[in-house]
Amino acid sequence: MTRAFCQRLRDDKRGVTAVEFGLIAPVLLVSMMGVFDLGYNMYTSSVLNGAIQKAARDSTIEGAQSRESTLDAKVTEMVNVVAPGATTAFKRTSYTTFSDVNQPEDFDDVNNNGACDNGEPFEDANGNGSWDPNRGSSGFGGARDAVMYEVTVTYPRAFPIANLIGQSNDMTLVVRTVLRNQPYGPQAERTAIGSCA
Repeated sequence: MTRAFCQRLRDDKRGVTAVEFGLIAPVLLVSMMGVFDLGYNMYTSSVLNGAIQKAARDSTIEGAQSRESTLDAKVTEMVNVVAPGATTAFKRTSYTTFSDVNQPEDFDDVNNNGACDNGEPFEDANGNGSWDPNRGSSGFGGARDAVMYEVTVTYPRAFPIANLIGQSNDMTLVVRTVLRNQPYGPQAERTAIGSCA
């Protein structure tokens, strides 16, 4: 009887599909949500890049400082269409040339310790009176300045996949672009010599 029962059980194929589906479905669903989440984030990034490029171009013309809030509001509006509830933070940093972007101010490292200290002379490129690891000045800059426009966007993820793999429910994108201001006047001279503290 046991042998006949085992034979019948082995030959019975009813319910196999349900068992296979039960084993495969969780992996398939998690993978699909991951792909959808990735696609959504890539699309949001693309929309943000386009909005920033447009706002940055509009920021390079004379008098753009007076329209700063309007330019930033347009970027926020475009992002909120794709990612409702997103928060945006804006930052503009101006440089004399493109090669100055994200570069530290030059200094003479007299004691060869790699730090600007002990009264070592430095070139105060941004005119704030102290040595900085970034030679840029905050704001729109002047004529012919290279301006880095940076937008940080934080928005809730569209799919709950992040909790399954231990990530945050919020996605943060940082997008930057650098454009030169229009030549509407002479470029301001900002360089001075200072002493490191």
